[in-house]
Amino acid sequence: MTDTRRADETIDVAAATAFFTDNGDNAAKLPPVAVVIAAFNEEGVVGSVIDALPVKLCGLETAAIVVSDGSKDGTVAEAKAHGALVCDVPVNRGQGAALRLGYRLAREGGAAYIVTTDADGQYNPDEMDRVLAPVVAGDADFVTGSRKLGSQETKDPVRRLGTWVFAVTISLLTGQRITDSSFGLRAMRAEVTGAVQLEQPQYQSSELLIAVLTHGFRVTEVPATIHKRKVGESKKGHNAIYGLKYAGVVLGTWWRERRRRPAAAQRRVPASGSPVSSRDDRRPGDRSAEVHEPFARPAEPAAANGAAVGSAPGGEAGSAPGSSEAALAPGSSEAGSSDTSSETVDPRSLKST
Repeated sequence: MTDTRRADETIDVAAATAFFTDNGDNAAKLPPVAVVIAAFNEEGVVGSVIDALPVKLCGLETAAIVVSDGSKDGTVAEAKAHGALVCDVPVNRGQGAALRLGYRLAREGGAAYIVTTDADGQYNPDEMDRVLAPVVAGDADFVTGSRKLGSQETKDPVRRLGTWVFAVTISLLTGQRITDSSFGLRAMRAEVTGAVQLEQPQYQSSELLIAVLTHGFRVTEVPATIHKRKVGESKKGHNAIYGLKYAGVVLGTWWRERRRRPAAAQRRVPASGSPVSSRDDRRPGDRSAEVHEPFARPAEPAAANGAAVGSAPGGEAGSAPGSSEAALAPGSSEAGSSDTSSETVDPRSLKST
């Protein structure tokens, strides 16, 4: 583990410990669907985004998890006031790092499904049902919205061209036709986020998509809408800089996954929007996975006999809250950070029964 990754793990553990301490059972016993939102200085808009989230998706209860990525304004207070479970990270590391932490919090809290949306109000919450439905039905492991199949309000020709170029590039690299590689409204089985390597602090959408595809999970696109940002300014920066960095993540992730799976077979490119599985043309050994140990939990009050009360929720944890086996010691070789891949997970084991 590099010094940077070790530092990230230390930050994650501290923020997660505070998250579970502050939110108690609301965080430790999540409903089936966790809506994860990364936010950086989104005061004045994040509250309305939370208020607009559906109470139920596909008939399942939801909870909002907001990971504040080093916000210096009133983002944390506003998100809490509007009912979100807030993880306050004191350092600004990037949307990718914030979402990666949010995924782990959702899994640790026992959520079965994760939906992501942005904190700036660009995505339509009424479309979340459509995005999550194929996952709940067991027809897909990962679903992303697509502005190409749906609609977009931006008239910026450079942004439109970039969306097309990166979609074509990822389609050629992975063997599945993709029409939109950077859409922020997505849904997935919670386990999927723990079975792929995620290390990008920023420009994370392409890393997640490529990793999910190359691991053989079933990926589907559905029509969705992206609106213009109405409050605040975009954090993406100048088009040229954004494009170059995004391209670097696309190629770097593909090369990393290709080296880890040299035996991956070529497969037919299906029509966009249809589920695909590469289970039949990959060996189980080709699907290495990232294994994440649970975060340490605050110990519950001791019972009269001195034994700890309660146990870890039905997520990945197999030990009681506060036990030494559950703790993530920063820098320890036993810690299951997103930088290790000591076990193998077959996507078949994640399919609904």
